[in-house]
Amino acid sequence: MSKKSVVAVDLNGNQEEISVDKLEWRPSAYAIVIKNGALLLSPQTNGYDLPGGGIDKGEKPEESVIREVKEETGIDVENPRLVACASNFFKRTYKTTHYVQSILLYYVCDFLGGELSDAGFTEEERLTTQFPEWVRLDSGQIKLDDKQMGSSYDWRPLVKKIAQER
Repeated sequence: MSKKSVVAVDLNGNQEEISVDKLEWRPSAYAIVIKNGALLLSPQTNGYDLPGGGIDKGEKPEESVIREVKEETGIDVENPRLVACASNFFKRTYKTTHYVQSILLYYVCDFLGGELSDAGFTEEERLTTQFPEWVRLDSGQIKLDDKQMGSSYDWRPLVKKIAQER
Protein backbone atom coordinates (compact mmCIF):
# COMPACT_ATOMS: atom_id res chain seq x y z
CA MET A 1 0.00 0.00 0.00
CA SER A 2 1.38 3.44 -0.92
CA LYS A 3 1.39 6.40 1.42
CA LYS A 4 -0.61 9.47 0.55
CA SER A 5 1.39 12.46 -0.64
CA VAL A 6 0.77 16.16 -1.26
CA VAL A 7 2.60 18.91 -3.10
CA ALA A 8 4.14 21.58 -0.87
CA VAL A 9 5.10 24.98 -2.25
CA ASP A 10 7.91 27.20 -0.99
CA LEU A 11 7.99 31.01 -1.07
CA ASN A 12 9.64 30.95 -4.51
CA GLY A 13 6.84 28.85 -5.98
CA ASN A 14 8.93 25.68 -6.14
CA GLN A 15 6.88 22.53 -5.67
CA GLU A 16 7.89 19.37 -3.85
CA GLU A 17 5.90 16.18 -3.43
CA ILE A 18 6.06 14.90 0.14
CA SER A 19 4.45 12.21 2.26
CA VAL A 20 1.64 13.47 4.52
CA ASP A 21 3.38 11.99 7.56
CA LYS A 22 5.97 14.80 7.22
CA LEU A 23 3.33 17.52 7.65
CA GLU A 24 3.00 19.74 10.70
CA TRP A 25 -0.40 21.31 11.43
CA ARG A 26 -0.58 25.12 11.51
CA PRO A 27 -3.82 27.10 11.68
CA SER A 28 -3.14 30.78 11.01
CA ALA A 29 -4.91 34.13 10.93
CA TYR A 30 -4.16 37.13 8.68
CA ALA A 31 -5.44 40.70 8.73
CA ILE A 32 -6.68 42.93 5.96
CA VAL A 33 -6.37 46.45 7.36
CA ILE A 34 -7.22 49.37 5.09
CA LYS A 35 -6.78 52.94 6.37
CA ASN A 36 -7.22 56.08 4.27
CA GLY A 37 -6.95 54.11 1.02
CA ALA A 38 -3.82 52.18 2.03
CA LEU A 39 -3.33 48.50 2.89
CA LEU A 40 -1.15 47.44 5.83
CA LEU A 41 1.54 45.03 4.62
CA SER A 42 4.59 43.19 5.91
CA PRO A 43 7.38 43.28 3.33
CA GLN A 44 9.27 39.99 3.26
CA THR A 45 12.70 39.15 1.91
CA ASN A 46 11.05 37.98 -1.29
CA GLY A 47 7.84 40.02 -1.49
CA TYR A 48 4.83 41.19 0.48
CA ASP A 49 2.47 39.46 2.89
CA LEU A 50 -0.46 40.44 5.05
CA PRO A 51 0.33 40.73 8.75
CA GLY A 52 -0.56 37.53 10.55
CA GLY A 53 0.65 34.08 11.42
CA GLY A 54 0.16 31.00 13.51
CA ILE A 55 -2.63 30.71 16.05
CA ASP A 56 -1.22 29.72 19.45
CA LYS A 57 -2.76 26.83 21.37
CA GLY A 58 -5.53 28.11 23.61
CA GLU A 59 -5.92 31.28 21.54
CA LYS A 60 -9.01 32.17 19.56
CA PRO A 61 -8.34 33.10 15.91
CA GLU A 62 -9.73 36.60 16.50
CA GLU A 63 -7.29 37.09 19.39
CA SER A 64 -4.47 35.76 17.26
CA VAL A 65 -5.01 38.15 14.37
CA ILE A 66 -5.07 41.15 16.75
CA ARG A 67 -1.86 39.94 18.46
CA GLU A 68 -0.08 39.17 15.18
CA VAL A 69 -0.85 42.59 13.69
CA LYS A 70 0.54 44.29 16.81
CA GLU A 71 3.69 42.12 16.86
CA GLU A 72 4.44 42.43 13.14
CA THR A 73 3.47 46.06 12.54
CA GLY A 74 3.03 47.97 15.82
CA ILE A 75 -0.55 48.76 14.76
CA ASP A 76 -3.56 48.11 17.00
CA VAL A 77 -6.67 46.71 15.33
CA GLU A 78 -10.12 45.69 16.53
CA ASN A 79 -13.35 44.07 15.38
CA PRO A 80 -11.91 41.21 13.27
CA ARG A 81 -14.46 39.84 10.79
CA LEU A 82 -13.79 36.55 9.03
CA VAL A 83 -14.02 37.04 5.25
CA ALA A 84 -12.27 33.97 3.83
CA CYS A 85 -10.70 30.64 4.62
CA ALA A 86 -8.10 28.86 2.51
CA SER A 87 -5.72 25.96 2.91
CA ASN A 88 -2.34 25.05 1.54
CA PHE A 89 0.72 22.91 1.96
CA PHE A 90 4.00 24.75 2.16
CA LYS A 91 7.67 24.23 2.76
CA ARG A 92 9.15 26.47 5.43
CA THR A 93 12.88 26.68 5.94
CA TYR A 94 14.17 28.27 9.11
CA LYS A 95 17.03 26.52 10.91
CA THR A 96 15.50 23.25 9.62
CA THR A 97 12.98 22.39 6.91
CA HIS A 98 9.33 22.05 7.91
CA TYR A 99 6.44 20.93 5.75
CA VAL A 100 3.21 22.51 6.87
CA GLN A 101 -0.47 21.95 6.26
CA SER A 102 -2.11 25.27 6.96
CA ILE A 103 -5.62 26.56 7.33
CA LEU A 104 -5.47 30.30 6.60
CA LEU A 105 -8.19 32.50 8.08
CA TYR A 106 -8.50 36.01 6.65
CA TYR A 107 -10.06 38.81 8.71
CA VAL A 108 -10.94 42.37 7.87
CA CYS A 109 -9.91 44.42 10.90
CA ASP A 110 -10.58 48.03 11.84
CA PHE A 111 -7.60 50.31 12.43
CA LEU A 112 -7.53 51.43 16.07
CA GLY A 113 -4.20 53.27 16.36
CA GLY A 114 -0.49 52.89 16.81
CA GLU A 115 2.65 53.63 14.82
CA LEU A 116 4.49 51.33 12.43
CA SER A 117 7.14 49.37 14.31
CA ASP A 118 9.26 46.22 14.09
CA ALA A 119 9.74 45.98 17.87
CA GLY A 120 7.57 42.82 18.10
CA PHE A 121 9.47 40.80 15.47
CA THR A 122 10.53 37.27 16.43
CA GLU A 123 14.07 36.03 15.76
CA GLU A 124 12.91 34.47 12.48
CA GLU A 125 11.00 37.61 11.43
CA ARG A 126 14.11 39.71 11.98
CA LEU A 127 15.80 37.60 9.28
CA THR A 128 12.92 37.46 6.80
CA THR A 129 10.62 40.43 7.42
CA GLN A 130 11.25 44.09 6.77
CA PHE A 131 9.71 47.19 8.33
CA PRO A 132 5.91 47.22 7.83
CA GLU A 133 4.35 49.72 5.46
CA TRP A 134 1.09 51.14 4.21
CA VAL A 135 0.69 50.51 0.46
CA ARG A 136 -1.72 52.75 -1.45
CA LEU A 137 -4.77 51.28 -3.13
CA ASP A 138 -5.96 53.17 -6.21
CA SER A 139 -9.66 53.17 -7.14
CA GLY A 140 -10.05 49.86 -5.35
CA GLN A 141 -7.20 48.30 -7.35
CA ILE A 142 -4.18 47.11 -5.42
CA LYS A 143 -0.84 47.94 -7.03
CA LEU A 144 0.88 44.70 -6.04
CA ASP A 145 0.15 42.67 -9.16
CA ASP A 146 3.65 43.36 -10.45
CA LYS A 147 5.36 42.62 -7.11
CA GLN A 148 6.53 39.29 -5.74
CA MET A 149 4.31 37.63 -3.13
CA GLY A 150 5.88 36.87 0.27
CA SER A 151 3.39 34.08 0.87
CA SER A 152 2.73 30.63 -0.52
CA TYR A 153 -0.93 31.67 -0.93
CA ASP A 154 -1.99 34.53 -3.22
CA TRP A 155 -4.31 36.73 -1.12
CA ARG A 156 -4.37 39.60 -3.64
CA PRO A 157 -7.72 38.68 -5.28
CA LEU A 158 -9.37 38.70 -1.85
CA VAL A 159 -7.93 42.12 -0.99
CA LYS A 160 -9.00 43.53 -4.37
CA LYS A 161 -12.55 42.32 -3.80
CA ILE A 162 -12.71 43.84 -0.33
CA ALA A 163 -11.21 47.14 -1.52
CA GLN A 164 -13.78 47.37 -4.32
CA GLU A 165 -16.63 46.79 -1.85
CA ARG A 166 -15.53 49.72 0.35
